[in-house]
Amino acid sequence: MRFAYADPPYPGQAKRLYGNHPDYAGEVDHAELIARLERDYPDGWALSTNAVSTQYVLGLCPTDVRVAVWNVTSQPPPGGARSWWWCWEPVIVRGGRIRPVRSVLTCGVDGSNSRFVGAKPAAFTRWMLELLGAELGDQIDDLYPGSGAVGRAIEGWQQQPVLPGLTHSPFGAINGHRRDLSRHLRQQGAPILDLYSG
Repeated sequence: MRFAYADPPYPGQAKRLYGNHPDYAGEVDHAELIARLERDYPDGWALSTNAVSTQYVLGLCPTDVRVAVWNVTSQPPPGGARSWWWCWEPVIVRGGRIRPVRSVLTCGVDGSNSRFVGAKPAAFTRWMLELLGAELGDQIDDLYPGSGAVGRAIEGWQQQPVLPGLTHSPFGAINGHRRDLSRHLRQQGAPILDLYSG
């Protein structure tokens, strides 16, 4: 399958946050972006946006998208006492392989990425791939590379070793495939606990 992940500057934020970047190209036309995702990635795509733009961006999407939530634990509190503390971001997903995966991720931005506004931690990228049901051999295009953190995390995920008999899931993404792992180890005669029950 061929998937895309899009993490564009959020609506109304491009000039304020990225106006000084050499590749700044103005505000992102989200209607055009979503049309491109639909046209070029019929297998599936994921799109990040911010909490305040959720209603607007969802209004541009097909009605069968799914919305997952990244609870950003490193989000600093607002400056004003009466300001709303936005500490989550939606991830809009369409298509992909539907599998049981938690629709909420709780983690912060690690120190190596915190210098680039909007950079996503590796844990986020692995979760986003699970939301899409990505497997080894799939093509995953990062449409807004930014700091390069998502691309590096995807590359690392793709290079993880795969256990024999588990052709689609790298060992580091074994969560959700513990039953297969238990079965494989039992077939090899390994005296193990039931990994799935825990």
